[in-house]
Amino acid sequence: MTSNLDPAIAARLKRSPDGLVPAIAQQYDTGEVLMLGWMDDEALHRTLTTGRCTYWSRSRREYWVKGDTSGHVQHVRSVALDCDADTILVKVDQVGAACHTGARTCFDADVLPLGE
Repeated sequence: MTSNLDPAIAARLKRSPDGLVPAIAQQYDTGEVLMLGWMDDEALHRTLTTGRCTYWSRSRREYWVKGDTSGHVQHVRSVALDCDADTILVKVDQVGAACHTGARTCFDADVLPLGE
């Protein structure tokens, strides 16, 4: 698919073999890690230009804007690439639950025990 992503940004991205980059959504004011989604160039372009997080669904093979169905919107506050340009950090203002299960974050229900 063709993308409108700025070519200078696109040239920096290191994608998986299927053209995707992991995108971590983090609450902008508390630092709480909310979820991990996947973006291709077009999803990143849409996220940067609309102010709403757009992800690529690997299972449905389509774009989805967080909150369009659930109402649990992610308002984008900033977008950054990590030092290797292979992960995107999107700082958001999360409205409602981030997880599809209805939980605030995808990372609070299954905390693993640490060894001694």
